[in-house]
Amino acid sequence: MVDSAPEGEIRDTRLADALSERYLSYALSTIMSRSLPDVRDGLKPVHRRLLHAMRQLKLDPESGFKKCARVVGDVMGKYHPHGDASIYDALVRMSQDFAQRYPLVDGQGNFGNIDGDNAAAMRYTESRMTEIAKALLDGIDENAIDFRATYDGEDEEPVVLPSSIPNLLANGASGIAVGMATNIPPHNIGELCDALQHLIKFPNAGIPKLVEFVKGPDFPTGGTLVESNDTIIEAYKTGRGSFRTRARWETEKLSHGQYQVVITEIPYQVQKSRLIEKVAELLLAKKLPLLSDIRDESTETVRIVLEPKNRTIEPDVLMEHLYRQTDLETRFGLNMNALDANNTPRVMNLREILQAFLDHRHDVLIRRTNFRLEKIERRLEILGGMLIAYLNLDEVIRIIREEDDAKQVLMKTFELSELQTESILNMRLRQLRKLEELEIRKENETLTAELGDLKALLGNEGARWKTVSGQIAEIRTKFGQKTELGKRRTDIGEPPTAVIVPLEAMIEKEPVTIIHSEKDWIRAAKGHVDNAHEMKYKDGDHCRFSIHAETTDKLIIFATNGRFYTLGCDKLPSGRGHGEPLRLMIDLANGHDVVDMFVFRGGRKLIIASDVGRGFIVEEDDLLAQTKNGKQVLNLKPGEEATVLVAIGDGHDHIAVLGSKRKLLIFPIDELPVMGRGGGVIFQRYAQGGLADITTLSLDEGLTWSTAAGVRTEKNIADWVGKRAQAGQLPFRGFTKANKFR
Repeated sequence: MVDSAPEGEIRDTRLADALSERYLSYALSTIMSRSLPDVRDGLKPVHRRLLHAMRQLKLDPESGFKKCARVVGDVMGKYHPHGDASIYDALVRMSQDFAQRYPLVDGQGNFGNIDGDNAAAMRYTESRMTEIAKALLDGIDENAIDFRATYDGEDEEPVVLPSSIPNLLANGASGIAVGMATNIPPHNIGELCDALQHLIKFPNAGIPKLVEFVKGPDFPTGGTLVESNDTIIEAYKTGRGSFRTRARWETEKLSHGQYQVVITEIPYQVQKSRLIEKVAELLLAKKLPLLSDIRDESTETVRIVLEPKNRTIEPDVLMEHLYRQTDLETRFGLNMNALDANNTPRVMNLREILQAFLDHRHDVLIRRTNFRLEKIERRLEILGGMLIAYLNLDEVIRIIREEDDAKQVLMKTFELSELQTESILNMRLRQLRKLEELEIRKENETLTAELGDLKALLGNEGARWKTVSGQIAEIRTKFGQKTELGKRRTDIGEPPTAVIVPLEAMIEKEPVTIIHSEKDWIRAAKGHVDNAHEMKYKDGDHCRFSIHAETTDKLIIFATNGRFYTLGCDKLPSGRGHGEPLRLMIDLANGHDVVDMFVFRGGRKLIIASDVGRGFIVEEDDLLAQTKNGKQVLNLKPGEEATVLVAIGDGHDHIAVLGSKRKLLIFPIDELPVMGRGGGVIFQRYAQGGLADITTLSLDEGLTWSTAAGVRTEKNIADWVGKRAQAGQLPFRGFTKANKFR
């Protein structure tokens, strides 16, 4: 911070220095006091203060409920100087069994639901702590942790809770600080306890061994974890990664061989209502051709019913499609960033978090043992004084009755401490009976034995870790897998195969006619239209390409920049209007145009060439592009443009090249290389002009070209057959004047 100046004094400070100092203070406050949890108890300050305030209000699991407004008011007034809305939101989330794997608050009233509905106002709802929260606070009165002054200095609050359960991993955490964030999924307490006990026995245990116990996240909403074991190990090893979760479903058979799919669990942090809305939107947009309808029949449990289009559709195929299109499959990002015991934020791996919790429990055990030791020593001192009084009862009574300063005389006569003397003087007459003396002697013997055990425990580290292991075993028994709360909810499944269903199965197959106009507008008219030139166009526009296709087809577009673009025919605009500009669907820069377009069939070989007569053969299967930016195939030099694309016909063994100056050259196709990308080789030499057109042919069948009168063929073409890269010669009499084969 900038040095404080006396009142009335103004000091010059660089703005950059002042801003950096103040922003750093803000960032540290956000990181340490708001957004990141403590690795020891897994809580942020607001959650810790809520539990502490509820304990002060005696809201134990066995007691009655109190209004949430009372709890929020105490937290805001005494411990947490922030708005009541944020405090109540934290309280609400701590009570939601679909948000917290192990809820810390037992709520009574409307605390929201999995559909995303908000909780009722705090004046209507009531709350108390759960057994899990009680376990977090166990030992807080026994000097197990440190306290610090509250923001106004009038009270004290715990720095961290004793936390007998590994809450950071059990309930997870999420938060965004300044320059860092955290996102930790919930886990199963029983599995965590198994891993903790193994780590006590084998302190050097590796992550793969610990993952045998902690198999993966255990989300409160269930579902199925579909990640490979190697991926899970790598995520826990680095503290960063992601876990893919899928909804759980089952098939219900209906009459006449029909069936329906029922979803019973959805992924964590997915709002059920929004999920159903998304599926309904996709249905209306005809993006889910395998699905007929979706219904929400949920009560307190999730029940989403899916009706397939027909009974021939396999349930696995239907669900695989929905997983890809909707939030029935989600990824939970893992970022195990937390504050360590020194309040330093860092990303930890699974072993480090478990070890940090064990170290905390070890410290808590030592502090509670010392606290108990002090209590016993004080009690034994008092009991020792009482036993002396019983042995000298008549003299003690005489001193008390006759001496003016009985306290000092007792201390001097029997060599008593001040505490012992005060205890004797405060004794009631009923305690002088013989039975009371016997009870005191028995208590003295019991406490003396316990004192020896506690000192032995403090002097033996192995015994302390054995005690910690026993405490963890008790937590496992109370909250582990054999209890209703502790049963694992998220199944560990196998990772799905990369591709199960071809994309064509996801699209309803319908005939369409793709129409591309001279002004670069594209649309898909229903059915196979033969008179595309007669359809309506914008003023001055007319048809350029008309292609019959199916909605399941892929449209390949070749542009003058040498790139190939891919569009799904099902994604083309409707043919009812004029369509949409093609450039809105692909990243085709201004100054470039479409050379040709065709429907992808696969397995064919194509010849591509630039206007300078350079090119090569390319496999059709290599032309599919995955992005709007297309796929660069023909490399061009400055000033060049791609100009020709032609498919090699069945049985064709030669290529005919026609220059813009009407020079014709025919040479074997074998002289052209097959390439995936490049500049290619020279087809024909030009003194002037460039390439006009290309076609393929069989020498036995002759050269074919199109005219206004129809298709013509010339078989006497031996004089024009030569080698690649020759100049060629003027074509034979009768050849088209249009300088085009098609």
